[in-house]
Amino acid sequence: MGDVTQKPVILVTGTLREAALAQGPGITVIAAGSDPARLVSELRAAAPGAAGIISFGMAGAIDRYLKLGDIVIGNRLTGGTPCESDKAWVLALKSMLPGARVGAIHADGRLYAAMEQKSRRAGISAALAVDMESHISGGIAMEAGVPFVALRCISDVTGMDLPPAIAVAMKPDGGVDYGAVVGSMLKRPGQLPDMMRTVAGFAKAYSQFGRKLRKVDGRLGFDKR
Repeated sequence: MGDVTQKPVILVTGTLREAALAQGPGITVIAAGSDPARLVSELRAAAPGAAGIISFGMAGAIDRYLKLGDIVIGNRLTGGTPCESDKAWVLALKSMLPGARVGAIHADGRLYAAMEQKSRRAGISAALAVDMESHISGGIAMEAGVPFVALRCISDVTGMDLPPAIAVAMKPDGGVDYGAVVGSMLKRPGQLPDMMRTVAGFAKAYSQFGRKLRKVDGRLGFDKR
């Protein structure tokens, strides 16, 4: 791999807001947005020159004991591309985030929005949480032969449905598509209470994640491996 101190750690996330939580020296951010094909192309081009790849950001709980703002360190992936995380990286993150849960994360490109979906996935998977990018990140890390890990914060729990507007809220570049959100709300105004609760939950998760990340150094733990 050469001198990994001269190579960037690639941080893969869904939104620009998530990316803003962890930008810094030695970290290259790729925001997937709503365009997985672009993510594959950009990450595949960048991965051979990377020190490691970390899947980062929000996640939905499928373990009923997880609460808003809880941290999950993914030691393996299930779903679209099953793979193992770098054990030393997992241990480094755990040492800096002692309250985090360590376990599997499920990712297959789908948004698990409904309580029924989460419950069904919990019944057939040993995973703690779900996200929409980790399977791409982990798969390309394996292709390139570079270390991989997932670090996620719970932004919605098992006992809540995500409103339909969330499914159209993300632009291809990772920004918020406010027009699409408003359009969805006008078509289905009954989702307003769920939308308000979801936005409040996301805000709490971002706040908690940002606070806990202050304890994480060394390019999100990579240099502490």
